[in-house]
Amino acid sequence: MNLPLNTLADTSDRLEQARYNMIEQQIRPWNVLDERVLELLERLHREDFVPPEYRDMAFTDMEIPLNDAPVEALRLGQIMLAPRVEARMLQDLNVQPDDHVLEIGAGSGFMAALLAGCAAQVTTLEIEPRLADFARNNLARAGIANVQVREADGAHGVIEGGPFDVIVLSGSVAQVPSALLEQLKEGGRLGAIVGNVPMMRATIVQRSAGGFTTASPWDVVTARLRNFPEPSPFTF
Repeated sequence: MNLPLNTLADTSDRLEQARYNMIEQQIRPWNVLDERVLELLERLHREDFVPPEYRDMAFTDMEIPLNDAPVEALRLGQIMLAPRVEARMLQDLNVQPDDHVLEIGAGSGFMAALLAGCAAQVTTLEIEPRLADFARNNLARAGIANVQVREADGAHGVIEGGPFDVIVLSGSVAQVPSALLEQLKEGGRLGAIVGNVPMMRATIVQRSAGGFTTASPWDVVTARLRNFPEPSPFTF
């Protein structure tokens, strides 16, 4: 059934108002002021990367499940990060137009789309076949050609195509993965959310000729990425 033109216009206006509110009420107050990032968030249609049953939540300040069982989605790390977290991570990594980027945890493909808007090439890995297909299809519909989605486990082994200028973990880990740090170029940056509930911190690591420097500029708690090492429990 074709919708009347005025209904389509009303829907479009509501989406644009919701997008504007997301940027002005969630993202700017989180000190995301980089005009490149803000422009991308205006231009990319986040609602097109959300599962249809959660489309009305596309601009809310929360994580969105990527399957129809929210508790299971959280347990498996199958979520879209909150918009302010995506935006702040993108800003803090200072992605450049000639950068080659690796993302661990493609999810819906939206973070890869944001990265692709700043970088030359993005490789994004997704361990769940269904989500790899979902991300691939979303990116294709959005006309984004500089992202390669691979079905792979980013927790193990050397990633083909490295070393990378930027590595992004779209989920949390207990500690910064040393194997991924070794796949950074000199001058490269890795961004991850590190720690354990109830305390996690965004962590930006930069590689230089002399080693690595680390900054932890903000706190956030999010779902775990699968298969990365967890600290051993205490034994008595």
